[in-house]
Amino acid sequence: MRILVVGGGGREHALCWAISASPLCTKLFCAPGNAGIAQVAECLDVAAEDVAGQVALAQREKIDFVVVGPEVPLSMGLADRLAEAGIKVFGPSQKAAQIESSKGFTKDLCKKHGIPTGAYERFTDADKAIAYIEAQGAPIVVKADGLAAGKGVVVAETVEQAVAAVRDMLSGNRFGEAGASVVIEEFLVGEEASFFALCDGHNVLPLVGAQDHKRVFDGDKGPNTGGMGAYSPAPVFDATMQQRALDEIILPTVRGMEAAGMPFKGVLYAGLMITAQGPKIFEYNCRFGDPECQVLMMRLKSDILPALIACADGGLNHLDLRWSADTALTVVMAAKGYPDAYQKGSAIRGLDEAGKVEGVQVFHAGTKPGPDGAVLANGGRVLNVTAMAPTVEQARERAYQAVDRIDWPEGFCRRDIAWRAVGRRS
Repeated sequence: MRILVVGGGGREHALCWAISASPLCTKLFCAPGNAGIAQVAECLDVAAEDVAGQVALAQREKIDFVVVGPEVPLSMGLADRLAEAGIKVFGPSQKAAQIESSKGFTKDLCKKHGIPTGAYERFTDADKAIAYIEAQGAPIVVKADGLAAGKGVVVAETVEQAVAAVRDMLSGNRFGEAGASVVIEEFLVGEEASFFALCDGHNVLPLVGAQDHKRVFDGDKGPNTGGMGAYSPAPVFDATMQQRALDEIILPTVRGMEAAGMPFKGVLYAGLMITAQGPKIFEYNCRFGDPECQVLMMRLKSDILPALIACADGGLNHLDLRWSADTALTVVMAAKGYPDAYQKGSAIRGLDEAGKVEGVQVFHAGTKPGPDGAVLANGGRVLNVTAMAPTVEQARERAYQAVDRIDWPEGFCRRDIAWRAVGRRS
């Protein structure tokens, strides 16, 4: 099969890395790709958000199957346009992608089907939103309704912070159209976990759980980011908790979307809070997590491609996947200044040396090729240094050993990835 992966981040590098190992894959393309992806796929310079360009590329290269990585092209209807052109695609329709592109849509779906989540209200009027915040008190969570690249969520510890966030989004136009409506919801107390399930519109194939680190600095301090590291398995998300999440959250969601005439096909990513009452959903995404995808692909022992194809074709109920019992852990190396202003274009050295550490794979998240084989930083989150080992401590040791071999003064990373799991074991 001739396969096209859409996107150019760490998630897409991990998907390309896994797909390239499939005996079903005869030729692999990625658009736009990055410097790391170029080692396993032919990269073509078409932006992920260029829906017409991606469809034309798939037609020109006689692509058999397209795997859409990021949420933005899905929310713009790329899966619909590909299907109309007769090209098989992994990823939900524009309507089904609302589960990520509209926080309000997801909260209303949960309310309708009794899916456990935090109490909430939706607002477009700043004064009404502020009155609600003052009545509820803090801590409280303020979310831009639309897509904001993982930055549209403010966990406010005071009423003043929440009010400022509302003004920023609704009056200050910080996120443009994405922030024209806000969801204000209950602050859930517990430990976060990420859970993934493949869906073919009716059947569900659960993957495994992971835990990521959203805050930019050690000790979960600083602003939210797209994710600074992740690991799998997550001790808080054991087999019992996984079954509850499947029965109480994932299955009712898939059934509800099917009943609403927008069957979900692709990967459903549930952001869960494991509370004293059990798992509660605080967000859904319509694509693989980034950087969770990197640790999932490292642990996966089966061929990923038949499972992705089954999401498009149906028949997931006839598939099973095998997973390594080892721990996979990824450390995100980001450009200094991220998630705010940062510089692009700095040279990264030592990647080959980092890749020589046992059990380590370096996925590129925001890089581009430079002159004479150089690798240049080209984003906020730039590298995902990922390691596998029998224990979480060993995986962490290998990952940071590899990080220390990378010569990139303009970059930084957290030094405490998996601190909860390590603390639990010690």
